[in-house]
Amino acid sequence: DHAVHGSQSHPKPSNQKTIISAFALIMALIAVIVLAKQLAPFIEAGVQAVGAPHEVVGILIACLVLLPESFTAIRQAIDNKMQNSFNLAYGSGLASVGLTIPVVAVLSYVFGITLTLGLDAKSLVFLMLTFILSIMTISMGRATFAQGIIHLVVFGAYLRLSITP
Repeated sequence: DHAVHGSQSHPKPSNQKTIISAFALIMALIAVIVLAKQLAPFIEAGVQAVGAPHEVVGILIACLVLLPESFTAIRQAIDNKMQNSFNLAYGSGLASVGLTIPVVAVLSYVFGITLTLGLDAKSLVFLMLTFILSIMTISMGRATFAQGIIHLVVFGAYLRLSITP
């Protein structure tokens, strides 16, 4: 209940601890990007071998990056701790997107690589649907099992339409 109402207080970390944490986070993010870059050719070959569309490569890499938090979120959901599960899923997703895009943009600029961040119509519809569902889930203050199922169904539909359009 403390997480919902924000009544639990924690001491503010020192400036040194904040700087060290930020540096460690950036270094870990760079390591994940380098690992994803090294795995990308193998993933691309596998996607081509099964005849799936190229966008599946990005989905698989994103799933790989989010895998540790996803396992924890699934464990929390199985234990009927839906709010913790949503917090983990939202937090890891937002952190990945919020940190990865700026780092990729800077690295693409430094290395002179053209960066295109575009979504097709199908992906935009699913993104908007996800935003609407997320707003509904967050605005209620507490995540429910039914909301979790709805999010999973939307994700499953996105995967299905991405693999076989």
